[in-house]
Amino acid sequence: MFKTYLAAIVLVAAVTGGESREGWSVVGGGPDGIRYSSLKQIGRNNAGQLKVAWTYETGDAFEGSEMQCNPVVVDGTMYVTTPKLRALALDAATGRLLWSFDPAAGRKGAGKMRNRGVTYWAEGGERRIFFAARQYLFSLDANTGKPAEGFGEDGHIDLRRDLGRDPEQMSVSMTSPASVYKDLILTGSIVSESLPSSPGDIRAYDARTGKLRWSFHSIPHPGEPGYETWPRDAWKYIGGVNDWPGMTVDAARGLVFVPTGSAAFDFYGANRLGDNLYANCLIALKAETGERVWHFQTVKHDLWDRDLPSPPSLVTVTRDGRRVDAVAQTTKSGFLYLFERDNGKPLFPIEYRKYPASDVDGEVTEETQPLPTAPPPFARQELTEAMLTQRTPEAHAAVVERFRKLRSAGQFIPPSLAGTIVFPGFDGGAEWGGAAFDPESGLLYVNANETAWVLRLVKREESGAAMNAESLYKKECASCHRADRRGTPPEFPSLVNIADKLSEDDVYAVVRHGAGRMPAFGSLPRAELRAIERFVVYGENPAVEAKAGVPSPIDLKYGIDGYNKFLDPQGYPAVAPPWGTLNAIDLNTGAIRWKIPFGEYPELAAKGLRDTGSENYGGPVVTAGGVLFIGATLYDRKFHVFDKTTGKLLWQTELPAGGSATPAVYEVRGKEYVAIAAGGGKSGTASGGKYVAFALP
Repeated sequence: MFKTYLAAIVLVAAVTGGESREGWSVVGGGPDGIRYSSLKQIGRNNAGQLKVAWTYETGDAFEGSEMQCNPVVVDGTMYVTTPKLRALALDAATGRLLWSFDPAAGRKGAGKMRNRGVTYWAEGGERRIFFAARQYLFSLDANTGKPAEGFGEDGHIDLRRDLGRDPEQMSVSMTSPASVYKDLILTGSIVSESLPSSPGDIRAYDARTGKLRWSFHSIPHPGEPGYETWPRDAWKYIGGVNDWPGMTVDAARGLVFVPTGSAAFDFYGANRLGDNLYANCLIALKAETGERVWHFQTVKHDLWDRDLPSPPSLVTVTRDGRRVDAVAQTTKSGFLYLFERDNGKPLFPIEYRKYPASDVDGEVTEETQPLPTAPPPFARQELTEAMLTQRTPEAHAAVVERFRKLRSAGQFIPPSLAGTIVFPGFDGGAEWGGAAFDPESGLLYVNANETAWVLRLVKREESGAAMNAESLYKKECASCHRADRRGTPPEFPSLVNIADKLSEDDVYAVVRHGAGRMPAFGSLPRAELRAIERFVVYGENPAVEAKAGVPSPIDLKYGIDGYNKFLDPQGYPAVAPPWGTLNAIDLNTGAIRWKIPFGEYPELAAKGLRDTGSENYGGPVVTAGGVLFIGATLYDRKFHVFDKTTGKLLWQTELPAGGSATPAVYEVRGKEYVAIAAGGGKSGTASGGKYVAFALP
């Protein structure tokens, strides 16, 4: 067993450019995605002495911007991205800028978007950085930051291509970095969660040339396994089923583990009846060819936006006295799934439980859904009246009155016209920050949100002779931006006074080509696109000639009334605390070892309401020094160090902006550093643009 373990360490070092677990040359710390460092210089006994070693101000912050980037550090150089999506190389010991690359320079369509890091690839004398901006995947010389010659067109490829649909009508990008296997760059994508939407094919490109080497159809085509779980022609019009959080590579086995999201439209599936493979699946593919080895579907016919939110962790656990190589997958619902890597066999039993049928016309929910019997969920599962906030009598009364009008009975209660509680909410439970795993103890650490959201279906405007710009806007745009155009910022921005930020032509271009999670509406006639633009920018409401032809399968009867958190009248969660937690789960036994409230609201703490927990985004890092590093808490902007064994807080400090990112732990010239992006901007918090590194004096 020791020889096997040693061989695995050697292989990891080879794949990550020759570094041991003391480096951070891959987002997540290594190809296995366990966010673990073997460094011990910073430990339980001295963490309280940490000081700021350096800061770097990107100068790119703007209202609503974020930085979710997990830095990559190779040979003393740190590679990061900025709020405006420049790629930077910094001296990892001083923060000095070495080079900067701006994908928007002279190129329409690149620019502002979330990004969680870059990909480093090296072979022979070649060293490259891969990162995505809008629809482009760039390959840069790691030494200079210049586009790599011979890769695609002028150092980039267009991710809208190779999907079997018109690229001009696709909205495709990547917010999470690609993975590496030998000379392959393995890519997922972010696509729209509303229709029209691009398919979420998993693709592998040649690292040198950018040529497509293989593609896995996550929405199966005729003749492919899983095709029978969809309507006959769904592969032509359904989108989503994409890997947006990134994937994890087991180089020794030649496997890549891919978590997928739900099918579009997320909340009403009358045009996609069936189980909908490979949506909401953990899929094991042969990294060399893209051939499926096994899969497990965590939600059948998803109607609750239960995407698998993070790359899985490749762990080794003890089961019945033997060591088992496993893959651990966190979920938004607060459950953790654990499978054998080779065959997908669950390490804890999974039960298929029955749930109510939908009463919305056209919808057919699945009768059963799978839930693991262990570990227990790390987030609460059903919101009852007894669990509503007691923050003030007035807040309690207000949320009770609203709650009694909604449906709330736990997981997988179908969406409704009255409104259905989703708890944990659309943002989890677990989120994209992922989990950290300690090989020494077998503990897996995951931070979780514990707020409720309200999912309410509404009837969409129907096409017809009486259409005007406003009714067209309500039909195509209101599910995300709301009928009153106020949106649900920052995920879906307000369009009120949009003319103060964007020109008429800019709005038209975004509507036509899409942007990030927003779909491209290029299939709409030009007259309809211009009508939407005039309504959004100027409030004008011209008549629009009715569309002729056969009804489209993407014209659904129902949408939603927005992405709405269940809040009290003062904007705090309607649920009783904790509103966020940090959890340590023993993967050997399936028990939760410890759980603590995580985060707080400074204004409530000042009034004596402390340790409430709060929304948190960005993940933890665990080290051999006995500590757990994590930022993540939105409102208090804290960076924390915990004892990994007990959950005791050892040290914390306030960042310039919220640390909604996963830190990186690395060593330069014998000195250990931990660095994090302080970008804020999430859920309306103040934005920033600094990277901050800490070390011992």
